Amino acid sequence: MLLDDILKKVQNGELSVEAAKQQLSAFEDLGFAKVDHDRKKRQGFPEVIYGEGKSSEQIIAIANAMLQRKDQVLITRISVDKASEVQHSIPQLVYHEQARILYWVQDFHKKDQSQQYIAIIAAGTSDIAVAEEAAVTAEVLGCPVHRIYDVGVAGIHRLLFHAEEIQNAVASVVVAGMEGALPSVVGGLVSHPVIAVPTSVGYGANFNGLSALLTMLNSCASGISVVNIDNGFGGGYNAALIHKLSERGQHNENTLS
Repeated sequence: MLLDDILKKVQNGELSVEAAKQQLSAFEDLGFAKVDHDRKKRQGFPEVIYGEGKSSEQIIAIANAMLQRKDQVLITRISVDKASEVQHSIPQLVYHEQARILYWVQDFHKKDQSQQYIAIIAAGTSDIAVAEEAAVTAEVLGCPVHRIYDVGVAGIHRLLFHAEEIQNAVASVVVAGMEGALPSVVGGLVSHPVIAVPTSVGYGANFNGLSALLTMLNSCASGISVVNIDNGFGGGYNAALIHKLSERGQHNENTLS
């Protein structure tokens, strides 16, 4: 809600001073949660709701508080059943089952894929759920995304087939389990930031993703950052920040020219 709208409602007696103060505050106290309405102004993107561990009722209350401010809503790690309960109360929310993401964006549409984009790269089909969490996160945050899946190091020719497409991205999110070698290979091919996402995919000595995490942390390729195991959201969010800076830089260049 815009500042002018709030002030007019106070003037017309449609809104109390206390209610106006609540709407204008940096956060809204729901008792069990403090919704950070000021985050978009500070960080560029609104607060994201982590769905795991929260009840449907809590998620509904937080999402409604955000919708009243006309913010986009992004809820991660939410099960099918819980998402269905939330959608019953807020039907405009869209659920992406593979990514386990529930979202709403006003006038949401996928951007022109020929513009600056983020490459989301998955080593194997078993890594796609985490890759989709990264991809959908980036899309909800307004970034074009190119998905490049099942291109792990076991068949390196599959990755090289997409080399030019990957090199033209502004950032790559590389998702891999098993031995976690794929980000190092991609890092040696590109001149942009690579965000490595280890997954818990693998056999026993994989230690639920720990081996992939350590491989990525010990990569000899430059320009690689690593997020936590199965943290597709973190990879997608960081890539979206890079994409936003890239767009700003391009806009400044166009303005100067």
